[in-house]
Amino acid sequence: MKSVSFGNNNAGLQIGDHRGTINVEFLLPPERPKTPPGPTSTVPFRRDPDFVCRGKLLDQIDKKTSAPGSRMALVGLGGVGKSLLAIEYSFRIRSQSPSTWVFWVHASNETRFEQSFRAIADMAQITGRQDPTANIFSLVEQWLWNEKNGKWLMILDNVDDYEPLGKLLDRGPTCLRNTQPNARVKPLLDYVPRSHNGTIIITSRTKEVALNLVDNEDMIEVEPMDKPEALELLQRKLRTTKEITESRQLVEELNFMPLAIVQAASYIRNRAPRYSVSQYLIDFQSSDRGAIKLLQKEASSLSRDWEAKNSIVMTWQISFEHIRQTKPSAADLLSLMSFFDRQGIPVNLIRNHPESSSSSTLKLSDNSDDEETSRFDIGLDFEDDVLMLRDYSFISLNKTTETLFTMHRLVQLTTHAWLKSHDRIDQWQEKFINILYREFPTGQYENWRICCSLFPHVRSAITQKPKTREILLKWATLLYRGAWYASESGNIAD
Repeated sequence: MKSVSFGNNNAGLQIGDHRGTINVEFLLPPERPKTPPGPTSTVPFRRDPDFVCRGKLLDQIDKKTSAPGSRMALVGLGGVGKSLLAIEYSFRIRSQSPSTWVFWVHASNETRFEQSFRAIADMAQITGRQDPTANIFSLVEQWLWNEKNGKWLMILDNVDDYEPLGKLLDRGPTCLRNTQPNARVKPLLDYVPRSHNGTIIITSRTKEVALNLVDNEDMIEVEPMDKPEALELLQRKLRTTKEITESRQLVEELNFMPLAIVQAASYIRNRAPRYSVSQYLIDFQSSDRGAIKLLQKEASSLSRDWEAKNSIVMTWQISFEHIRQTKPSAADLLSLMSFFDRQGIPVNLIRNHPESSSSSTLKLSDNSDDEETSRFDIGLDFEDDVLMLRDYSFISLNKTTETLFTMHRLVQLTTHAWLKSHDRIDQWQEKFINILYREFPTGQYENWRICCSLFPHVRSAITQKPKTREILLKWATLLYRGAWYASESGNIAD
């Protein structure tokens, strides 16, 4: 038996007549030590040339990430600009501190989390990364712990669901199943260390998830833009400062939401010069159906992940589905609230009626103790539902009183589109009308205080003509009472 070499680390065996067992073991040559690469970035997006500086948000991020080993989270509605802020901040860090590594981790699911860690291992040329049996997460974790590798910033983007990344799993990503098929592995997020040389920024749509990773004081709630910022964004995307008055009206109609503004600008620009801001505004205001149709048009963007929807409607509906799957009663509450006047939704109307809660199936016992317990449980369920919707920023407390909620008009429109897609809009429209029919009194003077507080919701009901005869009669009666109150109180214009 003799060995034959073919070059380039390839070799074989040449054997004559042999009748016994032959055991051959080939060992891969060890990885040659290489010169460590210099710090760089794995951010997969280009810097947005139209980025609008939003007040002191970037300064707040800088402040919360100034301490060694700090973690902070950007939380807010989908499409409000969390990821865009993180992208801009990452470029500023690389510009100010070229010796700092910047790592972007897609944290929407296990697969993309693993892909991001492999990209880090390749970029940093971590020894052992090419071994198919290696735990890539441990390799990256050890590298991040090593302060000799320098400072680093990691952005965990779209941590919207804690379950797949933050819980202890019986199964794991591919690299862990290959080496430990029956082992319980630690949560994937635990492979992101709190080292003194590292900083972590998290983006999430919900406070509940973010609070699993950061303290409350390390969280920044990203709100929609203010009017000057929104106007500047629209003008930058349109490359024009014409139609100022109409542009101001449009960004207000879009609730100053960055993604909705980018969508509108893309739609207008692609149809220019035969289309304008004025025409878009007319089409948007013509009807709820027209507004939703426009908001469903996706805008191409080099600053958004390929998995992310470039439409405000589709972005929010993903969140609606997650709420429906994890807490159906919260989805029911959102459905009901979407029909009220958005600026002052009374707590007592949506809490005291069985239609507003999945708990309506509960039958209160004749036993007073059981009745008290059941009412207590229903109250807790309601508060849990409210908390979830507030965590997602779909509703908020009225600034003047805690007994009223507010919603963005775009959230209401998107909720209606979502209900239509599930063939449930008639069901919730009827429940809304039933509640107002029971609560809105006749227009006599002694009822004016109640009528005044509920009248905006009666106005909202005008466009909600039901289909069934029974509810249609209630709807007509409700509008009659509203007209009675308006006439008696001198609010004819309303």
